[in-house]
Amino acid sequence: MSQLSSSLSPQEPLPERGGSVREDARAPAVYADGDDFFMAQPARRVELPDPEPLLTNLARCILEVLAGARDVEQLTRWVTDDVFTSLLHRTVLAERARRVKGVAAARPALSVLSTHVSEPRDGVIEATVIVRNPARVRAVAIRLEGFDRRWRASAISVL
Repeated sequence: MSQLSSSLSPQEPLPERGGSVREDARAPAVYADGDDFFMAQPARRVELPDPEPLLTNLARCILEVLAGARDVEQLTRWVTDDVFTSLLHRTVLAERARRVKGVAAARPALSVLSTHVSEPRDGVIEATVIVRNPARVRAVAIRLEGFDRRWRASAISVL
């Protein structure tokens, strides 16, 4: 430990990526951006499964979460952190509204009417799923991006 700390002084800059390593052979090679290897890697469309089943199931699940019939944590695998935070916030607001009105949470009877899909670029799907329940018809806009050979929703809007 003392050998490592003595060979690396705080004033000494880190080597640039692709540049030369320090002359001191005892010092380990340190790169500031080494975490890039472990981050989510974008996937091409040919590496990804068919998005249609995920779109319809995700739209149903989102509406069930907002109705209070499903826990929002069940969607963490399929959505990004920003989308999860947004859904969590909207779920809390929906729960407060139900509590004020005195309405109990219930699983809605949903049926998917149609799905409209477009692909603006490789590995990205933008879709609108039209869903009907007995009270109204809703549109769920979903943007899927391929990461690590699976789809993740990077934007969701319920109209």
